[in-house]
Amino acid sequence: MTYPDGDFPAAPYPGAVPPTSYVHVDNAGRVLRPDPAARAGWRVDGADLDDWLEHRGAPPLAARVPLLTYGSNRNPSKISWLRRNLGLAGPVVVLRARTEGLAAVWAHGRRVRDDQRPAVLAAAPGVVEEHAVWMATPQQMAVLDICEGRGGRYRLARLHSGVVRTEDGARVDAPWCYLGNAVIRRPLLVAGDPVRCTATTQTGALVLVGRPADDDGLDAMTVHGAPRPDEWPAAVFVYGLLQPGQPSWCLVAPHAAGVPHRASAAGTVFDTGRGYPALRPGTGPGAPGWVVRVRDAAALLPALDAYEGPDYRRIRVTVGDGTVCWAYAWSSPLSGMIPLPTGWPG
Repeated sequence: MTYPDGDFPAAPYPGAVPPTSYVHVDNAGRVLRPDPAARAGWRVDGADLDDWLEHRGAPPLAARVPLLTYGSNRNPSKISWLRRNLGLAGPVVVLRARTEGLAAVWAHGRRVRDDQRPAVLAAAPGVVEEHAVWMATPQQMAVLDICEGRGGRYRLARLHSGVVRTEDGARVDAPWCYLGNAVIRRPLLVAGDPVRCTATTQTGALVLVGRPADDDGLDAMTVHGAPRPDEWPAAVFVYGLLQPGQPSWCLVAPHAAGVPHRASAAGTVFDTGRGYPALRPGTGPGAPGWVVRVRDAAALLPALDAYEGPDYRRIRVTVGDGTVCWAYAWSSPLSGMIPLPTGWPG
């Protein structure tokens, strides 16, 4: 199933939005379906999303960063506008998301390009809304920096307020997000309160009269420089010799932030016959292991990449409580390997 741009006009802002997650290419969105049996955790046209991206010469999900989008950037026609006018390249992965404690509200000022009133994000205790998460490449983020006027109209930040979960149930901790920076991009207060975008259309928003809020009420740290995919998530799932108490735990322990906790990732663990196990993500009995939160994933991962070697591929997995972690999945043939029993100790 596809979502042609023509079925989802960009005007009036913020534009029409598809009802599912999708990947945008060739002036249309293609439906994405969650599937834990896929290496990427998603399928498009029946194929593993990572395979589909690789076939098009595009980076896999593990080489992208999660960007919470709450305005026009989740509109297919806007994505094509970015391609035509700012050189946006490659498939754009847009995951439907639900947020708690956050709201898209109308901004104080208007856009110069078309005089429409844009959205900004604000704290909203108790509020649940539907938005989206771009899994963006660093190159796509550079294009969005220009579109959003990074450092002027908007700032790029890591968001620590609220809860963000994508359609597959994964919790996106500290996503990147463009937040209002200039006075014209602060929330508009009407009678002392912000006006949620769901409360009135663009036509109604244009006649609102009020003043800019002092701030958006969000806990967010401004990002300097380009986002790096290895920075997210700040957690690893370990299930073999890297587990606490095992011989290679010493590689992870100096980077740990807090106490590791037990968890399980979807898939099957095989006995390699070499003294260590191999995880194949999927719908098997599940892999028991540990979630280890780390202070700086980008500082830890190169050492783990070297340790695991070419038989493993670093991916992101979602464990039972929705935490997203880095994990090492077996990428070589399984010839002669047998599944380990459910509940194996690792």
